[in-house]
Amino acid sequence: MKLIWLFLILGLTARGQSDTLSASFRMPSHPRILWKAGEEAAVLRNISRPGPWQAVHRTIISSSDKLLGEPVLQRQMTGKRLLSISRECLRRVFFLSYAWRTEKDSRYADRAIREMMAVAAFTDWNPSHFLDVAEMTMGVAIGYDWLYDRLTPAQRKALSTALIEKGMRPSLEKRNSNWLKDHHNWNQVCNAGMLFGSLAVYEDDSGLGLQLINRGIRSIVLPMEAYSPGGAYPEGYSYWGYGTSFNVLFISALENLTGSDFGLPAMPGFLQTAGYFQHMTGPSGLPFNFADAGRGGSLEPAMAWFAQRTNDPSLMYVEKQRLQRPDAHAGNRLLPAMLLWGKNIDMQQVPAPGKTFWMAAGEMPVALMRNSWGDSSAMYIGFKGGSPSVNHAHMDVGTFVLDWGGVRWASDLGMQDYNSLESRGLSIWNKQQYSQRWQVMRYNNLVHNTLTVNNTFQRVEGHADIIATGTGKALQFAVTDMSAVYKDQLSKAIRGIALLPGNRAVIRDEMEGGAGPDTIQWRLLTPAVVELKNDYTIVLRKDGRTMHLVIDAPVPVKLRTWNTDPVHDYDAPNPGTILTGFEAIVPAGFKGAFTVHMLPEGAKPPRNVPALTSWKKWKP
Repeated sequence: MKLIWLFLILGLTARGQSDTLSASFRMPSHPRILWKAGEEAAVLRNISRPGPWQAVHRTIISSSDKLLGEPVLQRQMTGKRLLSISRECLRRVFFLSYAWRTEKDSRYADRAIREMMAVAAFTDWNPSHFLDVAEMTMGVAIGYDWLYDRLTPAQRKALSTALIEKGMRPSLEKRNSNWLKDHHNWNQVCNAGMLFGSLAVYEDDSGLGLQLINRGIRSIVLPMEAYSPGGAYPEGYSYWGYGTSFNVLFISALENLTGSDFGLPAMPGFLQTAGYFQHMTGPSGLPFNFADAGRGGSLEPAMAWFAQRTNDPSLMYVEKQRLQRPDAHAGNRLLPAMLLWGKNIDMQQVPAPGKTFWMAAGEMPVALMRNSWGDSSAMYIGFKGGSPSVNHAHMDVGTFVLDWGGVRWASDLGMQDYNSLESRGLSIWNKQQYSQRWQVMRYNNLVHNTLTVNNTFQRVEGHADIIATGTGKALQFAVTDMSAVYKDQLSKAIRGIALLPGNRAVIRDEMEGGAGPDTIQWRLLTPAVVELKNDYTIVLRKDGRTMHLVIDAPVPVKLRTWNTDPVHDYDAPNPGTILTGFEAIVPAGFKGAFTVHMLPEGAKPPRNVPALTSWKKWKP
């Protein structure tokens, strides 16, 4: 086992960072995590001018004022998790410590210290679910470091002991450290938490600190490999915000302290991933929320780091729009980091992105296209391939979302709260084909904007690559081969989606059947009111706008709606949504294509254009 671990470390070192921290490194005095002493001046200059940064600062100060009268946190579990308490500790301490360093009002420092002392007295930080430990450790580490000169010797000892014994040492136990080998967000979050703890109390146990710092540098390359080749994040929109933010915190803290990024940002796809996150938001302001993602958009402080790092202020375009309501982000526990990373970004001079099409391959390939950034009524399509086997994935291969006129017409229900399912005894983390996970309504393909064959589920082991794209002004498109996901259901299933001038979209499914006959269901989830107008036309109405779905099919189709009421008593409700589409029966050996035009009111189906023919003839 020791030999295997040695080879793993050597392999990680070769693929990832250029070096590790030397034992001879001299740790500077406090504060030293993210924001060293004397670095306040740049932030203070930035927030002194009216604009988004000043508004963010005021939001943090206002939130800190409200915290002054709140009771301190208690050790309250939610199912198997302490995570909500850990996250609130991180938010409170980060906000209050920032408020102290910018306002020099002792009330903020004293309140942060009370909070840290309260969680330091917890019996433990729930190491059986180590994300809880990681976020608690990060929160206490920031406060300990930033408020070090405000702490009494007794407080320093209590907090240092808690960081070491309840935060860092539990990560050495095998039962608590499986995340070291993970290729997803757990690795990023847990390594970041351990790094922050190590930097905070380095003087008190430099041996342990150095061990955890260098272990983290070697280990965090595993999830960073998942951004390759082009920057798409396999776990989707929300988990990009989680995993990538903590990955950036890890890199930023190391670089600010040592002057070295240890080669981590140079890993393939990592700097490109900011484009992924930016393009994942449509003109409606809603994200492409496939997999375990929330239905709303979120402000991500890490985008300021990427904008600064790549010298590309356009990466802040969506974030600037979200900052028009800075108070809406008072619950964002990483908000102060945005001011640290954005101190050199002029938010008044943020240009629109130059590209309207973004695509990347990988475990969960996506294609994201729109016809404008500046027009809130523009049409936008988010489209994906991938596999249900990826961490946090759903059976949603081939699904898409579509905006037009500021309305999300083709939507996604997103994730269901984990505890609501775990508390009912469901095994939702088993990814086998017939596991309980796929019985959860929101997880299977029957409620996603894709195909269902013979009322069966997509194949977990299948994977769909994006096999063709076009980025021309006359035609933007992407094509994915979903055949492996419909193994034993169809011989071939290829879906192409195209965006045409005049806010017109085409979804074309070319397929070959098997032994047949097979029942094909084409489903679309929408918040609109649905009218089945005639044999081949569905009308959607929402917010004073109208969208037509016109079906071109080689066999008769039956237009349908399906309700989105919970199937089981553990399924979450889905108010304000309905499924619509069509059903067709195809014979054995069927070869043909179904084409659906999504047309805003007044638009007509295009004639004599490549989108009506095989995707092989599509030209950008």
